[in-house]
Amino acid sequence: MTGAGQLNRRLILEEPLETPDGAGGVARAYGALTTLWAQVTPLAARGEFAADAFGASITHRITIRARDDVTTRHRLREGTRIYRIAGLNLSGDRRFLEIHAQERAD
Repeated sequence: MTGAGQLNRRLILEEPLETPDGAGGVARAYGALTTLWAQVTPLAARGEFAADAFGASITHRITIRARDDVTTRHRLREGTRIYRIAGLNLSGDRRFLEIHAQERAD
């Protein structure tokens, strides 16, 4: 069970900002939406080889206070670390939101 005192890391919730690229597609950037307190727990790491570069994919469980405006289109940032949101679960007591996220480490 997570308590409010365990939310000891500051993360920035970012939302996608899409602009037309002039060729029929869009260019995506992310803008800061809000800063929030979180608990970040690494779950697993997996080495991978993609686009001629070695790297790793690290999965995390990130817990924040419950809110209804977070979706899988958003992402979380902590300094240079980017956490892509893969799934969301509301705790049984509806006080916390558990986020399943992936981080790419090169």
